[in-house]
Amino acid sequence: MPGSGRRIDGVEPRSGATADGMPLSLNRAPAPDLDPWVGRVVVTRVDVPPDFEVSCSVFNDLAYSRIVLKGDWRATTPDGKVCVERGPVLVGPQSRRMDMTCRGSFATVNIGFRPGALACLIDTPLDALVDRVELDDPLGLADGYAPDLGYPADASSEELALMVEDRVRAFIRRKRPRHPDPISRAFEAASFVDPTIRPGEFAARHDISLRQVERIVRRDFGMTPRTALRRARAMDLACHMLGIADRQEEQEFLLRFFDQSHLIREFQCFFGVTPQAFRARPRVLLTLNLEARAARRLEELVRIAPGARRPRHERTEEEEEEQEEEAATRAQKRRNES
Repeated sequence: MPGSGRRIDGVEPRSGATADGMPLSLNRAPAPDLDPWVGRVVVTRVDVPPDFEVSCSVFNDLAYSRIVLKGDWRATTPDGKVCVERGPVLVGPQSRRMDMTCRGSFATVNIGFRPGALACLIDTPLDALVDRVELDDPLGLADGYAPDLGYPADASSEELALMVEDRVRAFIRRKRPRHPDPISRAFEAASFVDPTIRPGEFAARHDISLRQVERIVRRDFGMTPRTALRRARAMDLACHMLGIADRQEEQEFLLRFFDQSHLIREFQCFFGVTPQAFRARPRVLLTLNLEARAARRLEELVRIAPGARRPRHERTEEEEEEQEEEAATRAQKRRNES
């Protein structure tokens, strides 16, 4: 059963929220002319007290160019801690969850790049970016001379999304990059449909050799085909546990593992905790970024239309009662403190 939503006192989502009050981003497919290179456009805005700290982690399967507009961010990477208060960063895809904290209200504008797109756009090999955060803005998405980096605080989330798209579009017009390898797009689609597919079977379906698949996936995903598929399987399961996947897929997600011990072992490998521990507390940042992936997956599979209402878990009676008990406990705590 997925973990119930846990509303967090003091956290006020501004770009969207679940029925339980957990923050969500505005995330959508890019404009059609950007689609060959861009997988997702994301705007996140969350208000919290100045000294409030969200301690969580993130897990993305895309590389992102991110404009940090608000928040004191700290990410733990293989090279050590990276701190960002305001400005552009280039974030590689993660092979496993990346610990991250943010103090104070936060706002970001993000462009997620399809596998292989960065090599076409800026000649950057993806394997050098996996699990890393670089203080860089290779596409020129931020205006370093403007106090607001070119993204006004009074603009709506959709207006911010359109602004960042315009800057990506301007870069593409200047650069005239080639399109990413269609095999990479096909492999990503296969990982969305059935991440238990064997790389050799994928190769046979596309009439190429296994060696070619391994070379292309390593180049464009930054990891082996087997690891990319295992990651996709763990991410789908996490989305189910967070209540941001389609409940109709629950059994399919569970049957991708041989047995319960295999499920626990694989989940712990990618998320660093057991499924039970994962469900035990709110996962604010993970919910934000995994919901964007879950929506992208359903849209890419044509399960939902771009911009359509996304199927998420409806809370059971037991989950409703649990949330009511938590609300009563919080209310009693506030009365005791007053």
